Amino acid sequence: QTPEKVTLVVDGTRFAVNPQIFTAHPDTMLGRMFGPGREYNFTRPNEKGEYEIAEGISSAVFRTVLDYYKTGVINCPDGISIPDLRDTCDYLCINFDFNTIKCQDLSALLHELSNDGAHKQFDSYLEELILPIMVDSARKGERECHIVVLTDEDTVDWDEDHPPPMGEEYSQILYSSKLYRFFKYIENRDVAKAVLKERGLKNIRIGIEGYPTCKEKVKRRPGGRSEVIYNYVQRPFIQMSWEKEEGKSRHVDFQCVRSKSLTNLVTVGDDVSEDHEVMMHHPPQVDELDRL
Repeated sequence: QTPEKVTLVVDGTRFAVNPQIFTAHPDTMLGRMFGPGREYNFTRPNEKGEYEIAEGISSAVFRTVLDYYKTGVINCPDGISIPDLRDTCDYLCINFDFNTIKCQDLSALLHELSNDGAHKQFDSYLEELILPIMVDSARKGERECHIVVLTDEDTVDWDEDHPPPMGEEYSQILYSSKLYRFFKYIENRDVAKAVLKERGLKNIRIGIEGYPTCKEKVKRRPGGRSEVIYNYVQRPFIQMSWEKEEGKSRHVDFQCVRSKSLTNLVTVGDDVSEDHEVMMHHPPQVDELDRL
């Protein structure tokens, strides 16, 4: 008896395949499509009885992925992009790991595996280390958070009378050598930014900046004024916002314009000419929240 064949259309190319190779892997998308509940599946054949699937996936990559259903291993040939292969495996619900993927370009393969590991690792860092600081800022009424990641060995000793003049007092400090090493890699910072976007945060900035740790020396300026020189170390920082009314001003704007009309304060002077320009402060713009 001739085995049943189904025709799959991917990127304009037709593949005649025995659906039994898919049902042997029921956890994949194609395994569910052609499994026992096939008649209830949302994917229906077209008027020719063919199944149009995997939109946006090239036929060359799909042909490579079909090896998984036959042998359990995907042998990636030269010319196939590892990121494209990764996207296809994710779409078809095929595990992308070293047991499944065999390729010549180990750098590209390890890069994708590192992204997986970094995603899981940052998830744990976010829940255990970063989120408690964000919650503390939110309870104080803040709408954003700036966190500087120091190592466990770093110490911060500021002069109370002469703190650093750059606004660092508004930064939150997180001591974690593990997170510090994690953020040293640009790829890990990209993964962390993607995770924060997935969690609904906005205005995300992750990078490296100089942070003052301790007073190095004091310079005396003319007039008796002293200037404190601090020692700066390069450390990772992470900044994010959860402001809902993004783009709307929540501060009072004072506009200062020139007016040719004379106020009561200047009319007392007889020598003031009519075209003399004076500065007049307009009343502040009233926020809708203030009206309420």
